[in-house]
Amino acid sequence: MAKTDHFTADSVARTDSGSASVGSVVARMRALRSDWPEKDGVAVFNRVYLAVTEEVGRRIDRGQFPDRRAAVTLGVLFAERYLSAVGTVAAGGRPPACWRPLFQYRRHPGVRPLQFAMAGINAHIGHDLALAVVDTCRTLGCEPPELEGEFDRVGDILTMLEERIREDLMPGPDLLEVADPLTHLLGSWSLERARDGAWSAARLLWRIQEIPGLADEFTERLDTGVGLVGRCLLTPWP
Repeated sequence: MAKTDHFTADSVARTDSGSASVGSVVARMRALRSDWPEKDGVAVFNRVYLAVTEEVGRRIDRGQFPDRRAAVTLGVLFAERYLSAVGTVAAGGRPPACWRPLFQYRRHPGVRPLQFAMAGINAHIGHDLALAVVDTCRTLGCEPPELEGEFDRVGDILTMLEERIREDLMPGPDLLEVADPLTHLLGSWSLERARDGAWSAARLLWRIQEIPGLADEFTERLDTGVGLVGRCLLTPWP
């Protein structure tokens, strides 16, 4: 689990300041908007994730998260994993396997904006969320069941926004046809199932973190599996 440690060191110092720390990752995502063309696949996901993170920050400010510190810590450490992938690519490195399809296909003309958004959500929920829960538990000195309420509240925001995302990015009425291949492809992925899988993975990872080699193997296979799903979601269309 050593590979998760560097996400906590810089972020812990910011969590006590409340939603200001969420504001810091929001500011970084806003700054990225000027770095990429509007149709760039990573830019499409960045807009989606920025809207989600802004909504989380607003709800924290309104006191809708009973454990404010846990919500902020989870939100920040979760966002850090996406931002770290962006930074790795910008520096010429390879991001985690779950993110590679999005960065590889980001300018493919046959991939539609909704596919980019869903592939990014798949990477972030399917892989990053489980590891962010473990990061948060280690930072706060708690166990996953103590974070379940905040996890569910963040997940509820994601689910609420998913429908809006599909409506905003749906390329046309042709996708309303059940027989349309892209409708079938995107309909086969469920944010709710991905959330459930992330929670199960976090609990399992927490339990096996002290077993030499097993936690790293589990994390690597989770990363690879989510990357495979992402590649399928980014199937180009004529």
